[in-house]
Amino acid sequence: MKNIDIQEAGRRFYNLLDDVAKGKRIVITRHDIPVALLIPVQTSRKMSPVSAAAELRKFRKKHPLRELSLRDLITEGRRS
Repeated sequence: MKNIDIQEAGRRFYNLLDDVAKGKRIVITRHDIPVALLIPVQTSRKMSPVSAAAELRKFRKKHPLRELSLRDLITEGRRS
């Protein structure tokens, strides 16, 4: 991760954006104190089907459906 002073960041903003677009992370500082973080935007989070299923199981443990069934929720979602 690269640190850059706020004044220098202002002068080199377009170059910094190019670096961020390439995947770099940049900390902007004021008087050596971090004040902002430039990070690339993640347009999509790709996950393997196995990982997705594991995440769903973890979510369902924390958020039980109680009296609702998954089928009821799917049907309701299709009506909307």
